[in-house]
Amino acid sequence: MIVITGARGFIASNLAEKLNNKGFNNLILVDELQNQVKNSNINHIHYEQIIDRKDFLPWFDLNGENVDFVFHLGARTDTTEQSEKVFSELNLEYSKRVFETCTKYNIPLVYASSAATYGKGDLGYDDTKSIQDLKPLNRYGWSKQAFDLWVLEQIETPNFWVGLKFFNVYGKHENHKKRMASVVYHTFNQIMQTGEMKLFMSHKEGIADGEQRRDFIAVDDLVDVCYFFYSTQKNSGLYNLGTGEARTFNELAHAVFHAMHVPPKISYIPTPTDIREAYQYYTKAEMNKLRSIGYTKPFTSLEDGVREYVQNFLQNPT
Repeated sequence: MIVITGARGFIASNLAEKLNNKGFNNLILVDELQNQVKNSNINHIHYEQIIDRKDFLPWFDLNGENVDFVFHLGARTDTTEQSEKVFSELNLEYSKRVFETCTKYNIPLVYASSAATYGKGDLGYDDTKSIQDLKPLNRYGWSKQAFDLWVLEQIETPNFWVGLKFFNVYGKHENHKKRMASVVYHTFNQIMQTGEMKLFMSHKEGIADGEQRRDFIAVDDLVDVCYFFYSTQKNSGLYNLGTGEARTFNELAHAVFHAMHVPPKISYIPTPTDIREAYQYYTKAEMNKLRSIGYTKPFTSLEDGVREYVQNFLQNPT
């Protein structure tokens, strides 16, 4: 059995689809079942059982010997959430329990960390360096950093574990994320509604409006890497998961306009005050560590990934 937490969410539902396509239907899906918004993400998924998040840990402790692999992707990912208690319970303590049970039964584990742990990027985005001095910009980033640090302190671990620092992910099954959905998703919807896109102004000297840069990665590339680790189960540790390229929001918006065959029309609005101080102006994953262990598949270019997402999914929802 393969366990996937956060299973009806954006990344996890794409991973479940990938595993189905590889012939794996023995999936144990874990999620908060009271929330019905995300049901459509798994309507097409073949699985063995679905378990509510609050019931999973007792189930796992009793059934761990029958579990072959865990993808722990469930988390509170809202970067504007201010409750330290929420992040401590869901992203830190819950994750510790998952890790401890994987250790108890020696179950291989891949879990979701985040590029938010790098904060402003003053110390770079290098996954081969110590993470001790990283300073995330929000409570979400701190919760991911705290768990990464806790994992690295553990003497007893599963024989194989990996934490993946996801950069800016976009792709199908993200519509439920609303404000936290990708800029690709929001650009498409704004163009559909108004014919234009409003990007955030720059509030940093030396960076023009829309020239903020991020490492944007297509969700299909991300789940390919997850499957790579499932297949190899070697080289435990923390790994970046981006493309290794930093692209501007202007370039992203133009890619969406091009995919929709609409003339570009971009304007700029002030960055909301509740995220302005914690806003990352530049992210770029160093990807040599992943490449050094044998992952050779090219990452999808922003233009190709946006075109695929827009034309095959956003313009043709199923």
